[in-house]
Amino acid sequence: MPTETSIAEIMDDIGRAARRAAAKLATTGGEQRNAVLKASAAAIRSASADIRRSNALDMEAAKSRGLNAAMLDRLMLDTERIEAMASGMEAIAALHDPLGRILEERERPNGLRIQRVSVPLGVIGIIYESRPNVTADAAALCIKSGNAVILRGGSESFQSSQAIHACLREGLTAAGIDADAVQMVPTTDRAAVGYLLSSMGDSVDVVVPRGGKNLIKRVQDEARVPVIGHLEGICHVYVNKDADADMARDIVLNAKMRRTGICGAAETVLVDREVAERIVPDIVAALQGAGCEVRGDKTVSSLAADVKKATEADWSTEYLDAIVSMRVVDNIDQAIAHIREYGSGHTESIVTDSADAAEQFFRDVDSAIVLQNASTQFADGGEFGMGAEIGIATGRIHARGPVGADQLTSYKYVVRGTGQVRP
Repeated sequence: MPTETSIAEIMDDIGRAARRAAAKLATTGGEQRNAVLKASAAAIRSASADIRRSNALDMEAAKSRGLNAAMLDRLMLDTERIEAMASGMEAIAALHDPLGRILEERERPNGLRIQRVSVPLGVIGIIYESRPNVTADAAALCIKSGNAVILRGGSESFQSSQAIHACLREGLTAAGIDADAVQMVPTTDRAAVGYLLSSMGDSVDVVVPRGGKNLIKRVQDEARVPVIGHLEGICHVYVNKDADADMARDIVLNAKMRRTGICGAAETVLVDREVAERIVPDIVAALQGAGCEVRGDKTVSSLAADVKKATEADWSTEYLDAIVSMRVVDNIDQAIAHIREYGSGHTESIVTDSADAAEQFFRDVDSAIVLQNASTQFADGGEFGMGAEIGIATGRIHARGPVGADQLTSYKYVVRGTGQVRP
C-alpha cells in the first residue's frame, strides 16, 4: 500500500489535474459532452467481456470475505446490467443541456439587465461502496453537467470500477476532451478517502457519498468541503384505511422485495387499525412467501403466523436485506408521527384511494420523496426521467431527492449595462 506521503502526492496530483480539466470542460458545448457519453457507452459495450471478467474477480473476493447476498447483488455485473450502464449513459446524453440555462432574468429601473445562469459546480469527489455501476452513472452525470469528477469506489468493486473507468477515459479521448475530467483514485487505502475529505479543499468543490450509514457518516464528519448526501434510507409504506387491499399487498411486496439492498427499499410498513384484520394477514403471507422475515408489533403478531417480535431498534433500522418491520397505527396522524420520529427523510409512500388522506400525507411528511399508490423503489433518478442519479439527497441545502445532472449545477449572475454607475 502507498505510504502516507505517497497518498498525499497521488491525491494532490489528481486534484490539480481535475481542476485543470474542469476549467476546460466548463467551456465545452453540450454536443461535445454528449459525444463523450455516447463514445463511453459504445466502449462499455465493446468491453463487456473484460468488465465481466474483472467483476468475477471482485465477486470471488467478496464471497471469500463473507459478504451477504444483498451486498453480492449490489456488486454483481452481468450482461444485462452492463447494457443498462451503457443505455443509461445514452439516456443522459438525450437530456437537455443543464448548462447555460437562464434560470431567472429581470430588468432594473436603471436599465441593468440581470440574468441568473446555470454553471457547473467544478470538481466533484464521489465516494461510493460496492456498486460498480456508480462509476458509469456518476461520471456520466458529471460530464453532462460540465463537472470534472474524482471517483473513489469501494475495495469490493475495485477491479470492476477500474475496467469501467478505462471505457470512460476512452470516451473522453474520442470526443477530444481531457481524460482527466474523470479520474479514479488508484488505491483502496482508506487514507486516500481521509485525505480527499480533509486536505483537498483547493481542488474539490463538493463531495457526494453513496453507500452505507458508516461511510456517509464518516464523510459528513470529516469533510472540509460541502457534502451532498443522506445518512440512510429508512423508507415507509403506510397502508391507509381507504387503501385497496390488493394494491396495498402488491406495493408493499415490491417496495420491500424487488431489490432489498437499495436505499429506496421499504424497511417499515404501517397499517391502519381499522383495516388491519383484513389486510395484515395477506401482506405478511406475501412477504413471507417471497422469503422476507417480518418483525411486527403485538397486533401484527396476533393477526399473522411466524412473525417475530419487533424491538424498538427495528423502527430505526435500515435492513438492506429481506427483513421488514410492521406496525399497526390508529390513524394517519399516528402514521405520520411514526415517520417523523423514526424516518430518515428519504422516501415514504401512502396507499390510499382518499385524496384528502394523500394530500395530508404530502403536506405533513417532510421527506425528500413522497408517493401515493406507488412503490418506494421508484425513488430513482432514472425513474424520474433524469437518466440516472448519484444518490438521493435528504438534506435541505442545494440538492434534495434524486441528484441528477441539473442538481450538479450552480449559477452565476450575468449583468449587462449601458454605462450605469452607482450614485
